[in-house]
Amino acid sequence: MVDVEVSTTIRRPRAEVAAYAADPETAPEWYQNIVASVYRTPKPLAPGSEVDFTARFLGKTLDYTYRVEEFVPSERLVMTTARGPFPMRTTYSWQDTADGTLMTLRNEGGPTGIAALADPLMAIIVRRTTAKELQRLKAILERHASPHPQ
Repeated sequence: MVDVEVSTTIRRPRAEVAAYAADPETAPEWYQNIVASVYRTPKPLAPGSEVDFTARFLGKTLDYTYRVEEFVPSERLVMTTARGPFPMRTTYSWQDTADGTLMTLRNEGGPTGIAALADPLMAIIVRRTTAKELQRLKAILERHASPHPQ
């Protein structure tokens, strides 16, 4: 099983960071491997909501559905696979810092059976990819930031 947690500080207010990151429609903009996202259930995002994602990972196209387990706006979002190639649980959390918002992204799960033998390599890939995704998110949000008054 893979269990990877990565954090970064984004120089934007927590509500702004959380609103953007928790919106499935922005996922293709900042997730390296996600190419599409579509709500299966009516908006807004809430516990029980389902979203279909299409991703490209290790040369393969993966289609999966995430179901929201928990959503506390600007605090925490927990999603698990309802349908897909392997079980995964993804948790976003946001905390205020002196410099903006600390966003933490945790991924738990991964292939089962014989494919689970690749877990150590998968953990390295997931950690590297997640760190890049958070850096992309940070760049997007900070690029659109207005300068702080002196």
